[in-house]
Amino acid sequence: SYLLIFRFKLELFSRYSIKRSNKKMKHWIQAARLRTLPLSLSGIILGGFLAEKNGVFNVLIFLFSVLTTIGFQVLSNFANDYGDGVKGTDNENRLGPERALQSGTISPKQMLKGIYITIVFTLIVALVLIYVSFGVENFVYSGVFFLLGIASIAAAIKYTMGTNAYGYSGLGDLFVFLFFGLLSVVGSLFLYTKTLESTTFLPAFTVGFLSVAVLNLNNMRDRASDILSNKNTLVVIMGAKKAKKYHYSLLILAFVCSLVFVISDCWSPTQFLFLIAFVPIAMHFIRVTKNEDVVKLDPELKIVALSTFLFSVLFGLGQVL
Repeated sequence: SYLLIFRFKLELFSRYSIKRSNKKMKHWIQAARLRTLPLSLSGIILGGFLAEKNGVFNVLIFLFSVLTTIGFQVLSNFANDYGDGVKGTDNENRLGPERALQSGTISPKQMLKGIYITIVFTLIVALVLIYVSFGVENFVYSGVFFLLGIASIAAAIKYTMGTNAYGYSGLGDLFVFLFFGLLSVVGSLFLYTKTLESTTFLPAFTVGFLSVAVLNLNNMRDRASDILSNKNTLVVIMGAKKAKKYHYSLLILAFVCSLVFVISDCWSPTQFLFLIAFVPIAMHFIRVTKNEDVVKLDPELKIVALSTFLFSVLFGLGQVL
């Protein structure tokens, strides 16, 4: 009878532990904000397509580029959650989805541990990527990309963490443009080709401008709460009206850059497939011009982010078909 009671208690404890672990895992997955991955992977995917166009595509480079980018993005999301959480920026005034520290599902100490683990994982994957791309003979290239990896980790952390977080001084847009646009597209293509192509900067600009547009939407939505929290995003600095004009400029520049690239080296109608991705962006443009309620900007983030991902796929297909 004692044995039966022990087995029963053990089974109850096991079920409780599994249920608790699953619940905790769910909180970490939510904190990782996997919905942000399509936007962050857009440049990597486009870089892979351009590598295929040049006949130098490598599956291993692409795979580890994707894994490294996922690591950077999850690290950024954890760091943003922690930075805004401990500063009190994520509070009842914030209009977006409730974050982990804000809700109390993950403690600051636990989040810091998650940040450290993600840094280690990302560094290891990045080192494997560098080795697969350059081997041991291209020491200079390896060194440059290792430093870029360290810079990417620092940028992910310093966006909201620390006393001099650049996201609180209007520099978030610049860093998003550089890392989501230029480094993501031009840098990933360099891993395959080992050369820089000036024309590649145009589609990189497109991805960069669209990525900044997503951030700008987020900051337009959160402008009121950011002002109360002394988070001086570019939207807070410019004001609501100028932020809208800035947003229009980002979308128009994104369209122009991709169009100029295709027209300058046009050989097939399939190269204009990317125009399909600008249909939802054009509709989004119209909705933003008419918008007077910042709450309604929240679903627009997803539209622009997924449209950016669609652009990368269609633009890339247009280059290889």
